[in-house]
Amino acid sequence: MARLNLALLALLVVCALSLVTSRYQARKLFVDLEREQAQSRAYEVEYGQLQIEQSTWAMPARIEKIAREQLRMQLPSPARLRIVEAGPR
Repeated sequence: MARLNLALLALLVVCALSLVTSRYQARKLFVDLEREQAQSRAYEVEYGQLQIEQSTWAMPARIEKIAREQLRMQLPSPARLRIVEAGPR
């Protein structure tokens, strides 16, 4: 009877330790998940900001201003324009 009690006690200790270990791992994984989700949200915000910045840099008015001021480009006069019609495909 004493052997059975010792075996059951050992089994109980092993079960208790495995329960503590599994709960610890579950909490650790939950913290990791929360951290990764926060990082994902931060990346989404940064991506949105980069899209806004890209659209700002690519605005036609801004490009035209840079072409006129920095590159000293100007529109050709109507006399210098030639319209070329595309041939059959």
